[in-house]
Order: sequence, then structure tokens, then C-alpha cells
Amino acid sequence: MNGKMVYEGFNQDPHGMTTLGRIVLDAWLFELLPRSEDCTGWDLQRMQKLMDQVNKRWDEYGNIPSRLPSELLEKHTELYAWATRRARERGWDPELGEDD
Repeated sequence: MNGKMVYEGFNQDPHGMTTLGRIVLDAWLFELLPRSEDCTGWDLQRMQKLMDQVNKRWDEYGNIPSRLPSELLEKHTELYAWATRRARERGWDPELGEDD
């Protein structure tokens, strides 16, 4: 590597509930990325571009999951339930900071 910071990817993320992990989850939610793409090896500039796209989509719904159309809300609920279960199995404690 050339010394650039890169994201290890959602599947290699220690628990997935980090800031970058949530960006990937939301990119999957809004179909900005296929589920097969977990951003492994993406540099922070590329992740920032994805974050901007995700934020733009969330802005359409006031950044509030309950304002999502029913199909997206159902997908959000399922995706985050899965991610939360996965994170807890990997030792994530929601009482700690999201990047702990």
C-alpha cells in the first residue's frame, strides 16, 4: 500500500457498526452499491463520495427512518436487525462509542 488510509471493508470490519460500516449499510439500503460490494480497500476519498451520496438520499427523508417509504423502511429494519445481531456476535457493545 502507498500509505493511504483504506477501509478494510464491511465484512472485515471488527463489528460493522462503525461510521464507515453504517455508510456501507445505508448504501446497500438505497441500492447505491450491490450487496456483494463491501468497500474493501476503498480509500477515504472514495468512502467520502459514497457518504455524500448516502447523505443526499437520507436528506430526502429528513434523515429519519420512519419517514422512509414502507418498502425501504422494511428493508432498513431487516438490514439493521441483521447488522446489529452480527455486531453483537462480534462483541459490539452499543453502550460504547460506535468506533470502539
